Order: sequence, then structure tokens, then C-alpha cells
Amino acid sequence: MGSSFSTGYNASIADGTSQPSRVIEFHSMARWKTHFDAYNASSKLLVIDFSAAWCGPCKFIEPAIIEMANKYTDVEFVKIDVDELADVAQEFGVQAMPTFILIKEGKEVDKVVGAKKDELEKKILKHRSSGSTSSF
Repeated sequence: MGSSFSTGYNASIADGTSQPSRVIEFHSMARWKTHFDAYNASSKLLVIDFSAAWCGPCKFIEPAIIEMANKYTDVEFVKIDVDELADVAQEFGVQAMPTFILIKEGKEVDKVVGAKKDELEKKILKHRSSGSTSSF
């Protein structure tokens, strides 16, 4: 109880298999702030998934996010529940779920509103570190 963040949960992928997730979930403002502040100096792309437990489109796209996180290991994926960390959602101007904010060197470089897997993946490819690919 009282965990500040979690990672490694399993999600069922379209083919029915399960794989561990590289998506880090934050449940504490202090932990999020520490992580985000440390990330500001990094040139690594950060994808923030703003979602909610009750959001149908968020649940629909979740397996695709997990798949992208496992595919693009040079990109950090984090998940924030807007009901748990409303201040963070407000800070980033989130008004609909899911919203994906792409951050690089502490600055917002792109945004996707809605469960738009192809659009999100194109923007990740556009902003991630060049020359870094991971194939499984």
C-alpha cells in the first residue's frame, strides 16, 4: 500500500500474449516532480500518458502504448492518472483523455489528444533520438 509509482504490470496484447510493461505509473506528486526535474536535463524523449481509470479510449489504447514502450527503449513512457495527480494534468493543460505530451530537454515538443495510435507513433519517431532503434 502507498506505493508512489509502479511499473512492470502485465497487459494483454492483441495476440493474447502478455508482456511486462516499461511504462512507469506515478501516484505521488513528489515522486513525479523528482522524476520530471531529473529528466529536464536529458535529451531522451519523454512521453506522458494522461489517462483515467474510467476512460474507455484510454483502456483501448493501453496495449499499444505498452507495445511502443517495449519497442522504443530509447524513449521513456510514463502514465499519470488525472484523478490522482490533477495538479500535474492542470500544469500541462490536459482537458481530454487520453492526452499524450511529448517532452524533450524539459520542453513540450508535441501533443496528441485522443486514442490516435498511428499519430502518436509518428510523433514519437519524429522526436526520439536519431539512430536509436530497438527490435525484438
